[in-house]
Amino acid sequence: MTESPRDFDVIVYGASGFVGVLVARYLAEHAPEGARLALGGRSAARLEGLGLGLPVVIADANDAAALTTMAARTRVVVTTVGPYAKYGKALAHACAETGTDYVDLTGEVLFARDSIDENHETARRTGARIVHSCGFDSIPSDIGVHVLHEEVSRDGAGELTDTTLVVSSMRGGISGGTIDSMRHQVDLMRKDTRLRKIGASPYSLSPDRGAEPDLGRQPDMLTLPASEVDPSVRGHLAPFVMASYNTRVVRRSNALRGWAYGRGFRYREVLRVKSKLAATIVKSGMNALVIGFAVPPLRFVLDRFLPAPGAGPSEDRQRNGHFTMDLFTTTTSGARYRARVKAKGDPGYAATAVMLGESALALAFDGDALPQVEGGVLTPATAIGDALVTRLRAAGMEITVQRL
Repeated sequence: MTESPRDFDVIVYGASGFVGVLVARYLAEHAPEGARLALGGRSAARLEGLGLGLPVVIADANDAAALTTMAARTRVVVTTVGPYAKYGKALAHACAETGTDYVDLTGEVLFARDSIDENHETARRTGARIVHSCGFDSIPSDIGVHVLHEEVSRDGAGELTDTTLVVSSMRGGISGGTIDSMRHQVDLMRKDTRLRKIGASPYSLSPDRGAEPDLGRQPDMLTLPASEVDPSVRGHLAPFVMASYNTRVVRRSNALRGWAYGRGFRYREVLRVKSKLAATIVKSGMNALVIGFAVPPLRFVLDRFLPAPGAGPSEDRQRNGHFTMDLFTTTTSGARYRARVKAKGDPGYAATAVMLGESALALAFDGDALPQVEGGVLTPATAIGDALVTRLRAAGMEITVQRL
C-alpha cells in the first residue's frame, strides 16, 4: 500500500446487500479498537439504515471515477458486489491504481482471469494486494493446502504430490447472488469459444500456462470410491460444485510461489456421499444445472425455483450451518498427511463473513506478519498466509495438520 494518509482502514463496499450486511456487522464487532471503518454503496439511505453508526461513502459500481475516489480514501476495500464480471472490474482496477488492498468473495474464473491480466502488473507497481476469493471460495482450499505445505516443509518430508480435498460434511444454503454469478458465467462461455477454453483449463488462473508442468488431465467432475483417497474415508466421492474454481486458485498459489508445493503437485476436490448411486446423482444434477442455465426455456423454469439475487437463508439456518474439509496428501518421500479446515455457521454466509472480514483485518493491521511479497493479483495463501491462519483460529475455525 502507499504511505499517503487515508481516511479509513477498511471500507465495506456493498454493505447493504445480503452478505455485505453480515460482513459489515462482523467487522463492527471484531475490528480492533480505533479501527476506522466505513460503509460503501450507491444508496446512503440503505447504508445508514443498517444502524451501525459508521461513515458512508457513496459510489456506484458503474462510476469509475467515484470508485477511484473511494479507493483512494481507504487502506483496504472489501467488496461483496457481484456478479463480479458485471460489477467488479472497475473497483478492482481502481484499487490496483491507487495502491489500495482489496478482498472479495468471487468464485468466477473469468472475472479472476480478467483481473489478473488487467491489474497484476499495475498492483505490483503500486504495492496493492488484490486478493480475490476470500470466502468459502476459496479460503478452506487455499489455506488448507498452505498449512499442509508448511507442515511438510518443517518436517523435511519432501514436496506435495497427489492432494485431494474431501468435503467430509457440509450444511448450508445457496444465495441468489451465487446463482446469478453462475448464470452470468454460463452466458459468457456459451457465446465465446475462447472463454470456454479458459473455463476448462486446469491452469486458467496461473501466471504462465506454458511454465506449468504437464501432469495430464486433472478433471473436476469426479466420482470414485472414497478409499482411493484414504482408507479412513467412508462412502463414495462425488463432484464438488466449487472444485472447478478452487482448484485453479490453489494451482495459482503454487505457481506464484515458484511451485513450492512441488512440480508434481496434482490437486482435486470432491464431496463425500454415502453411495455410488448418490455420487452419480450429484454429478448428473450438476450437469443438468449447467445445461439448464444454457437453454433459455429451461432457465425460465429454473429461475422460478432458485433464489433471486439479494436472497439468502434465515438467521437460524445460517447459525446451524457448518462445514468440515479434510485434505489428504502424499509427499515425494512417501509420507502421508491430513489437514482439516472446519467451521460452524453456514459456509456461504456466517462462515464466509468471518473469513472475508478477517482477511480484510489482516491486510489492514497485520503488516509485519504478512508474507513479504510485492503487490499484485494474489491469492489468500500468497497475500495473507500465516497471518490469516492465526486470525481464523482465533475466530473459532479449526485448522490443523497431522502426519498419518
